Amino acid sequence: MGKMKKEVLSNIEHNFRSQVKNDESAKNSYLLVHSDKLRVNLNLAEGMMANPKQSNHLASVGKLFTSTLFGILQEMGKLEFDDKIEKYLDDEIMDNLHVYKGKDYSNEIEIRHLLNQTSGLNDIFYELLKKILENPETKITTRDAILWGKENLEPKSIPGEKHFYGDTNYYLLGLIVESITNNAFHEAMHELIFNPLEMKHAYMFGFSKPLAKSDHPTAGIYIDEKNLLNYKNLSYLDYSGGSVVAPLEEYLIFMKSLVNHKIVRKETLERMLNDSIPMGFPFIGIDYGYGIWKYKTVPIIVPEKYNCWGCVGVTGAYMFYHPKTEAYLIGTFNDARYKRKSVQFMLFKVVKELLKLK
Repeated sequence: MGKMKKEVLSNIEHNFRSQVKNDESAKNSYLLVHSDKLRVNLNLAEGMMANPKQSNHLASVGKLFTSTLFGILQEMGKLEFDDKIEKYLDDEIMDNLHVYKGKDYSNEIEIRHLLNQTSGLNDIFYELLKKILENPETKITTRDAILWGKENLEPKSIPGEKHFYGDTNYYLLGLIVESITNNAFHEAMHELIFNPLEMKHAYMFGFSKPLAKSDHPTAGIYIDEKNLLNYKNLSYLDYSGGSVVAPLEEYLIFMKSLVNHKIVRKETLERMLNDSIPMGFPFIGIDYGYGIWKYKTVPIIVPEKYNCWGCVGVTGAYMFYHPKTEAYLIGTFNDARYKRKSVQFMLFKVVKELLKLK
């Protein structure tokens, strides 16, 4: 290993461990950096009993698994991205699903609108999260959550008009998967993604178990000092919006398969990437595709060399591919206080170092 590479890897590890040790909110954190091109492979863990082999719940990073599932189903001829969702959902869900300023737009919502968060539907996640954190005995199914949203939250815009991020869209996608496959969402995920990719330790929080039991406990994830893994009823609010749990090495298997067109074809991935829309303030310089965050050039602030794409989770989780260095960057600080800081760390404490080897 050359002197420069040793220095870069040492800097990345130092940056990561220092970030965790100097911040009490980062109880257990993880970082995987891999590039075949640069011959780099780091798999780090820091914090309370943290081990690189532990499985991690990466929150909304799971949305990229859901959107990939739709890519697979589209290639199987089971659906088209432009299909109206009414084709797959029952009347209980569809009736008055999207009534905006007195007009019913429910039957105008397409699958692609759910995938790139342009349906105009409001987000039900945080309202129901509060209820469960206040009363852990609260039980609500994903279907109940959608019905509650219809009654209690106003849509944000007409379908296709603008981006509004929320889990509601991905809950509906989960129900569509179940309608098409005649299987539970978690069963479809195992059958079409986890099993083919031999992700033996991957599972869906609250819904399934891994094929192979881990020697290490799943890492805790925190909001306001509360470990969300202790709230089993939260699994229905994860569902198809982000309930994937796996070791970082298995997230890498998935991401490499996606980038290299092993799980969906090149043209499908290009559709997932490029049928996108600007996320808007406060996410300047970011477009959103099918479960994909695309970081673009922002003059002076974010140069072109940092451009990358992947997915972000509310608990300081991220999973990205950086084309310029052909690097995969996967990690989590497992705390909601890192919701925005995590990507800043990834770009300016990790990618910045890797670029020295380019």
